[in-house]
Amino acid sequence: MLQGSSIFGYERPLVIRVSFSTCVLATVCLPLLGLITCVLISSTFHYEDSTGTHCQVPNYLPSISASISLSPECHIWRICIGLHSAPRFLVAFTYFKFYRTRFASKFPESSLTCLSLTFSIFENLGLLLLTYVSSSETYFVHKEGFVLFIVSSIIYMLITCRLWKAIKKYSLNPEDAKSHHWKVRFLFLNVSCCAFAGFFYWKHNMYCESGSYTFFALFEYLVVFSNMAFHLTAVWDFKTREVMVISSSEDKDF
Repeated sequence: MLQGSSIFGYERPLVIRVSFSTCVLATVCLPLLGLITCVLISSTFHYEDSTGTHCQVPNYLPSISASISLSPECHIWRICIGLHSAPRFLVAFTYFKFYRTRFASKFPESSLTCLSLTFSIFENLGLLLLTYVSSSETYFVHKEGFVLFIVSSIIYMLITCRLWKAIKKYSLNPEDAKSHHWKVRFLFLNVSCCAFAGFFYWKHNMYCESGSYTFFALFEYLVVFSNMAFHLTAVWDFKTREVMVISSSEDKDF
C-alpha cells in the first residue's frame, strides 16, 4: 500500500506498507522458484554434466550444487538468493526483537535469544557463501559454506523450537501452538532428511552404486524444502505485523 500526498504545497512522507506475511512469503518463494527452475534447466539441457560424478555410474537427478554451478542456472540462483538475503536478515532481527520483548528477564530464554540471532545470521551467510562460490569454481569454499549453512540452520531450528515451546506454554493464542507444532515437525523432517542424504552420499562415494547419488540428491531437495517450510511458519508468528518504508522529503535551499 502506498500513501503520500501534498497539502498546501508541503509534501507528506511517502509510506509503503506491506504485510509481514507477504514479505515472508516472497522471501521463501524466491529461492524455492529459483531452485526448481535450476533443477529443471539442468535436467533438461545439462543432464550429463549435472548428474555425472567420479564414479561414472547412472544417476537420474542432479544435486543442488551441480544444478547451481552451471550457466545460466548459477545466474538465476544468485539473483534469487541475492534478492531474498536482505529480507532474511530483516526477519532474523524481527524475531530477535520479538524474543527480547518476551524473554527480557528469563533464563535460559534470554541467552537463547542471542544465540538464535547468531545462528540465523550464520545460516544466511553460509547460504550466500555456497551460492556465490560454486562447486566448479572453488570446491573447498563451497563445501565449507554448505556445512556452515546446514549446521547453523539445524541449531537455529532447535533453538527456535525451544523458545516457542516456552511461548506456547504461557500463550492463549492458538496460532502460537500451531506454529510450534509445525516447527517441531519441520525440524524432525529436516534432520531426518539430512541423515538420509549423508548416508547416501557416503554410500555413493564408498561403493559407487548406481542410484545412490540420485537418492542423495532427492533427500538434499527435501532438506532445503523442509528448511523453507520451517521459515514459512513466520507467517503465523507475525500475522498482524506490517513492514513500513517511510521516505520523508526535506526542503533544500540552493
